[in-house]
Amino acid sequence: MMKIATDEAARAQIMERIRRGTTDIIDKDPVTDVPITWTYGTGLEMDDVVGTFVAKVLDYQAEVVQVTPPEVPAAIVDGLAATGASNSVVVPPGLDKTWLDAIRASGLSVIVDSAEVGHGVLNRTDAVVTAASSAIADTGTILLTHGPAEGRRAISLVPDRHVCVVRASQVVSDLPEAIRAVKQSVVDGKPLTMISGGSATSDIELSRVDGVHGPRRLHVIVVDDA
Repeated sequence: MMKIATDEAARAQIMERIRRGTTDIIDKDPVTDVPITWTYGTGLEMDDVVGTFVAKVLDYQAEVVQVTPPEVPAAIVDGLAATGASNSVVVPPGLDKTWLDAIRASGLSVIVDSAEVGHGVLNRTDAVVTAASSAIADTGTILLTHGPAEGRRAISLVPDRHVCVVRASQVVSDLPEAIRAVKQSVVDGKPLTMISGGSATSDIELSRVDGVHGPRRLHVIVVDDA
């Protein structure tokens, strides 16, 4: 009984503070009381959006290279080698054919993803290669909407290594701008995956553990498609 009385007293005290703090609000409709003077999704002012994105990704201990469009296939092969992939790669069914041909020519076994490819197979696969839908300079985050060139969420979460190709034109300043860029995918009910560096976490003693809920290694290829 004492606990209930104490809870009720605390609630009354909180409500009284709220009432005192809102006495100057005449119009109770928040839309008309505080007019919004900014437009959602316009982005942050930033001198170098792509450069900021690259710096943030590097800060997450991921690897980044910047290339021109013709250099992408070779950059993917080099990226796979840099991450330590030596046997097999899973790719989404809509991956660019020239990229796929380059991977196969490098001698790696290629698994084209489908619903029949189970988690056991993905767990034994060295790496995944995907495209991206958007990227955020302010946080160094990559967005996947899991279209044909990005594949199922599972392939970007289970293998230990992820080589991701991001076009410079896809890089925006902040999260609202990125969400606006992928709005149609959200409306269509597609899942969103946000990647900020390789998967890592720390325990209470700050001991870093890699690969807990995604790839241990992230290799980003930024394509200058201006």
